[in-house]
Amino acid sequence: MIDTLEKITEQESYDSSAYDHIVRVCISRSCLSSQSEKLKADLELAVEARDLHDTCKVKGVGCMGLCSQGPLVSVESRGQDTVLYGNLTARDVPEIVESVGKTPVKRLVIPTNTPFFQYQKKIVLENCGRIDPGRIEEYIAAGGYGGLLAALTEMSPAEVIDQVVRSGLRGRGGAGYSAGLKWTTVAKAGDGGQKYVVCNADEGDPGAFKDRSVLEADPHRVLEGMAIAGYAVGATEGYIYVRGEYPLAVGRLNVAIQQARERSILGSHILGTPFNFNIHIRVGAGAYVCGEETALIASIEGKRGQPRPRPPYPAELGLWGKPTLINNVETLSTIPAIIRNGGDWYASIGMKNSKGTKVFALAGSVRNQGLIEVPMGITLREIVYEMGGGVTHGKCKAVQTGGPSGGCVPYEHLDVPVDYEAMRALGSIIGSGGMIILDESSCMVEVAKYFLEFCKLESCGKCIPCRVGTTHLYNYLDKITRGEATLDDLALIEELSDVVKNTSLCGLGQNAANPIYSTLQYFRDEYLAHIERKECPAGSCTIGKTIVHREEVMA
Repeated sequence: MIDTLEKITEQESYDSSAYDHIVRVCISRSCLSSQSEKLKADLELAVEARDLHDTCKVKGVGCMGLCSQGPLVSVESRGQDTVLYGNLTARDVPEIVESVGKTPVKRLVIPTNTPFFQYQKKIVLENCGRIDPGRIEEYIAAGGYGGLLAALTEMSPAEVIDQVVRSGLRGRGGAGYSAGLKWTTVAKAGDGGQKYVVCNADEGDPGAFKDRSVLEADPHRVLEGMAIAGYAVGATEGYIYVRGEYPLAVGRLNVAIQQARERSILGSHILGTPFNFNIHIRVGAGAYVCGEETALIASIEGKRGQPRPRPPYPAELGLWGKPTLINNVETLSTIPAIIRNGGDWYASIGMKNSKGTKVFALAGSVRNQGLIEVPMGITLREIVYEMGGGVTHGKCKAVQTGGPSGGCVPYEHLDVPVDYEAMRALGSIIGSGGMIILDESSCMVEVAKYFLEFCKLESCGKCIPCRVGTTHLYNYLDKITRGEATLDDLALIEELSDVVKNTSLCGLGQNAANPIYSTLQYFRDEYLAHIERKECPAGSCTIGKTIVHREEVMA
């Protein structure tokens, strides 16, 4: 099978060398919403019309990162620097094709020597924007499945786990738990019987889209990471639990799984070795709570997606009562590079207790919105003002990270390094990778209220503290934004937040009050302004505004 992978790589290299120009069109969800699929078709027609099809190849690729400038197209010509174009329409197609191999269309060029691109270090995203997600041959030619082959033919399961331990990789799903320790626990669990590997792709945090982008742009990378994990812990079956709102990702995963089976990279005797591993897809039904690992397991089993008390943990008693390794998309997508390059290589990136890189979905009031991968230890200020290009209006007020389980880091703390401990010390978390930039027009009480409403609606209802507590917390915050609250209500909010945090069954309830904690810690004056002066300093609440009710209009 070594020969097979090498032959595929050689063939792809030979086929690519026939073209002097490669035109890549982003066909991930963000750019597709800006008609990039039609743009790709128009480019293909224009290339054909100019009789350039023998020297110019147009192909679809995954996310290129700068989503706010989409649709994006890159042009790579032999002997020239790659040119990136953005904000394209069908009218730009003739000019772009005419300029291939010549002088770029300056008015459409996006400079790639800016901090947005230069500050990044791509490991998880190394193939995004480069390869066609629908062709396994391109993934293999880019080094894909090389890590799996090395693991199966050159390393024992224990040696694979040792490299993950040495890498210092921590779970990228939010908790930041040591990946190596989790793998070790699963490997030692059980009596040699059935084990499972589960990829948690139920990305449900508001503002987060990095897992979706990886699934759409580089699905084989996730499959490779899962297969390596299966070999290391002794599992023969894997499940990808992906949210139903990601149909494009589901479709590309299905294609990737079929292609891998046809190449004997999944299934029986993988890559000519005794190792067997199959991967199945389970599509979620839109319940945020199923991102919690025990609720996810219940959903895969066909039960109602509700969490259960722990211990026992899934590593010992997981899917169908068997030891189960659960990692999220980004964690598993990091594994192939660690096996190819070694755990020490990965550990050399980042900070002491936060190794490697982290992928973020940069959104909100920032000029450069999109997908970024940065070394751990970069500061929030560098992300917002260098990579993000600054806020779109006024001044940055706060950076919200970690979704409903996270918090808001105020402007005065933007120089904090992005690592697990530093963020937690500020009352926030890195979380699953959502990063929302808030400007001065944002009311921090409303921000907390927004996330409480989300938690209230997404509560599975199994435990009273979460089911009832989040509803009451939301009602109190709503009362504040309507100018009807008192200081006694604020005291009740703080007391109830503590109860919900310490008595809820799972992470959804336990962390539901985090947005309240962080906004009260850094923006208590806004709460007091709403309560005592009946005004919103940001001017964005309904408080102090005249509200005309429907019945008044009808009268």
